[in-house]
Amino acid sequence: MHQFADRFDGVTGSEIRKIFALLSDPEIISFAGGNPSPEAFPNETLAQIASGLIASDGARVLQYGNTKGLPELLSLLAGQNSGVMKEYDDIIMLSGSSQGIELFTRTMLNEGDAMLVESPTFLGALQTFFLARADVRPVELQEDGVDLADLECKIERYAPKFFYIIPTFQNPSGITTSGEKRRRVYELCKQYGVMVLEDDPYAELRYEGEPLPSIKSYDDSGLVCRLQSFSKTVSPGLRVGYAIAHRDVIGKFNLLKQGQDVHTSNLTQAMVYEFLRGGYFGEHVAALCKRYKAQRDCMLAAIEKYFPKEVRCTRPLGGLFLWAALPEGMDAKSLFSACVERKVAFVPGQPFFVEPGHENTLRMNFSMPNCADIEAGVERMGRIIREYTY
Repeated sequence: MHQFADRFDGVTGSEIRKIFALLSDPEIISFAGGNPSPEAFPNETLAQIASGLIASDGARVLQYGNTKGLPELLSLLAGQNSGVMKEYDDIIMLSGSSQGIELFTRTMLNEGDAMLVESPTFLGALQTFFLARADVRPVELQEDGVDLADLECKIERYAPKFFYIIPTFQNPSGITTSGEKRRRVYELCKQYGVMVLEDDPYAELRYEGEPLPSIKSYDDSGLVCRLQSFSKTVSPGLRVGYAIAHRDVIGKFNLLKQGQDVHTSNLTQAMVYEFLRGGYFGEHVAALCKRYKAQRDCMLAAIEKYFPKEVRCTRPLGGLFLWAALPEGMDAKSLFSACVERKVAFVPGQPFFVEPGHENTLRMNFSMPNCADIEAGVERMGRIIREYTY
């Protein structure tokens, strides 16, 4: 048989991908995904941009390119991020921000090194950290973001290489770290010499309140790497994101990326550049926010109407997800099986945690289903929860 590398020991595939395999039935109302709505993709605009680029600049955009990215896109993004970037920072294009998680992990971690994550956190990031054979340690989340006392305690105890944080509309919880806590996260990490990997792909999808400063904006010592993506705002299929970090970190990214995928697609980079330069982005994101806010509101109203009062839910100010905690003693995986039998699905929450427990938690996505399906699906879930509870 095949003798696979030891790094795969104990690492399984994404729980979400496994769930997707169960949801091929078109009659199932699914709150299990994490995708932007395909009905909201700017298909016509992107088609016009792509055909125009191939007709006018095909020799360049269909050719190999620079590993760092298209110069005009790098320049535009640097200008847009002038309040975040410092004189020692640089920028590199990524094939989605998930590539940035992998590149940062390979740049910073040796086998057995400690690092910190929010609890719960993004399942795809956990998979990357476990494949690197890192010593992954959780930090508690509160309603306004990371528990600062727990963060300092874990830093002192484990001397981590870095802290991975999704500060805005976090996946899976929907929680946003407050402005004051962002500043304190940076100050604590600076005090102890811990790097910060700030993953912020949902920041533009805000439905209420004012935008908050990036943790990177506080960075005066080159400790923060910020990841951004166009997957949630333009299209995940384009596979375009970027990283901003100290030039030495970006240099390592560049070296690793040369051997990984050579460069992010010139064509899709050019499409994103023209989408930004042409002024389409702002109007498109405003329409997305209007759409997703309505769907979020439908889900919150349906939960209020149909779920038992003992079920506690987050009320996200943006993003794609909300998080629920069932009454203690309930098992979300068992509930999932019962729900799928009745044609509704969600993601059980336990796989989003490093530590055991949390079997009563679950994640629900509101960007994919329409309001009618949200109402029907939540009503079904509510009936099943009551059957399990009473």
